Amino acid sequence: MTASFMSLFMHSAFLAMEAQEVIGLRMLRIAAGGKAADHEMERMVSEKMQAAAQIGAAAAISAVTGKSAHAIASSAVSGYRKKVRANHRRLSR
Repeated sequence: MTASFMSLFMHSAFLAMEAQEVIGLRMLRIAAGGKAADHEMERMVSEKMQAAAQIGAAAAISAVTGKSAHAIASSAVSGYRKKVRANHRRLSR
């Protein structure tokens, strides 16, 4: 139990750090202004809504099928990390 808790903690910490990097990259893009900034602002709102809906639905299905709270949380963190890493790759180009 302790090892799995530490793993979830570490993945959550990595998510927080990776998200901060993406926020910084987005701020740079938005600060530059223009169409790219407008597009980025629209995209970040729609992506957040879509990710929350997808991951929330997956969590609900997992809960109904009897998955543990730890498994549900791990899956949610993993899902968000995938989204954040994709944004980091896109914004770093």
